[in-house]
Amino acid sequence: MKNRIEKAVLVFLLLSQISILGQKNITHQKLFWIGYYPTLVFNKNWSLKNEIQERVFLKPFQQHQLLFRSDLERKIVKHWSGFAGFTFFLQSPNNPYAENKIIVPELRPNIGILNNQKYTFFSLSHRYKLEGRFFAIVEENRLTDDYVFSNLRMRYQLGIDVPLYKKEQSEKIILKVKDEVLFNIGSKIVKNTFDQNRIYLGLQTVVNSNVAVEFGYLNWFQQQANGDDFYNRDILRLLFFHKIDFKNKTNE
Repeated sequence: MKNRIEKAVLVFLLLSQISILGQKNITHQKLFWIGYYPTLVFNKNWSLKNEIQERVFLKPFQQHQLLFRSDLERKIVKHWSGFAGFTFFLQSPNNPYAENKIIVPELRPNIGILNNQKYTFFSLSHRYKLEGRFFAIVEENRLTDDYVFSNLRMRYQLGIDVPLYKKEQSEKIILKVKDEVLFNIGSKIVKNTFDQNRIYLGLQTVVNSNVAVEFGYLNWFQQQANGDDFYNRDILRLLFFHKIDFKNKTNE
């Protein structure tokens, strides 16, 4: 049954990607993302996953987004974890040439579940996530101290990790392939129930048991609120992962 569900999800993601690629009014953009991912491991069941990410346009060189995210994760049963967290988002204009450079804060609480399965030659992950979006109110091109609820958003991510090189029974170089689709929910959502799709291909180098570096390419295809216009973004990503293991320190 599980295999059938996984195949159905793959077919759905493929068909949705083919359909949106056929749309018109597409704005192409090139970006670079750099991120730091420190994870605090408290014990075998609890961890706090954090993320700091800077996102910039390349032409012209201009900030696009800055985010700070934390998720408290708890292992539930074998292969399954649950998490809840919060993201603080700073959103610059989607048009890097915009004259008005106002940066709009967004508050984004979220909950989700994660499934990880390890097979002989690869690992498979499924992430299901629900997040609320609250934006700072802008009046007469000025930010106020108030926030307004915008909508809910559902996210599903399928990930595949393929070890390419192992040393001393440890994975050293990992090929990472991911696809994530996002849907908007809410009374304000009229023409863009489909929000975006993200396809990612990257290589991760494991420096040691606590540090890893990853470089990859992300295609971010996003529908705008009017339903007719789209962004197609080519993104290079450089990510640094750092695990701080309090569990081992406690044992010592």
